[in-house]
Amino acid sequence: MIRAKKSLGQNFLIDKNIIEKIVNIVNIQGRIILEVGPGTGNLTSSILDKNPKKVYVVEKDNKLANQLEEKFNNLVTIFNDDILSFKETSLSKEKLIVFGNLPYNISTEILTKWIIGLNDNYWFDNLILMFQKEVADRIIAKFNTSKYGRLTILANWKLNIKKITDIKPTCFSPKPKVDSTLLFFSPKNDFFEINDPHNLEKITRVFFNHRRKMIKKPYKQLFSENSNIIYKLNLKMNLRPQNLNFETYYKLTKEFENLRY
Repeated sequence: MIRAKKSLGQNFLIDKNIIEKIVNIVNIQGRIILEVGPGTGNLTSSILDKNPKKVYVVEKDNKLANQLEEKFNNLVTIFNDDILSFKETSLSKEKLIVFGNLPYNISTEILTKWIIGLNDNYWFDNLILMFQKEVADRIIAKFNTSKYGRLTILANWKLNIKKITDIKPTCFSPKPKVDSTLLFFSPKNDFFEINDPHNLEKITRVFFNHRRKMIKKPYKQLFSENSNIIYKLNLKMNLRPQNLNFETYYKLTKEFENLRY
């Protein structure tokens, strides 16, 4: 029997109703699938029942990867690898549909990696991902709220995001101490042009490192005494970082790039 490893943030999905709900969100027949963190393969089995063209899974745990090999034989291509260093774009020229019961301890790192790595040609059509509810709430937060922050701004730059459902701890083994949330991501057709998404990551990091302070301090750190941008973007320097909407952060990133390129 395989025991979940706390160090890898493992909680295996076991609820059949939730699994069925997940695999029916989009039509995956004839599609190429990537599953991240398959665990014991419960979701993988249901994915295969939908007749996809090809299924890839990435599992970091050696014992689980070996168990999946025995369970699925040649039906699934298994990579015993770390998703944070894995190159998803090498799998196929076709766009993927991605499923993931993401390890709680690295879920934000995974999503950030995928967002920062996006270019004009998306490598996926949809991401169907489970997060700790607190993280999901931050991803879908509205500006002017306490949960609005860096992750919200990054995730909403190029992606449409829809909450599917909350998932109770009883749906997993072992039971996590918190609720989870299933989110559905799809690419945006129109988004604000930024040369390098690392700059958006930097802008949001500097501003939200001063979450409780007025934006005057992080602005000065990034733009020194340049007042032209303040007037151009009509910034109110007595506001706090959560009071600025998505578009303002994207525009600030563009101004930051204009000063450097």
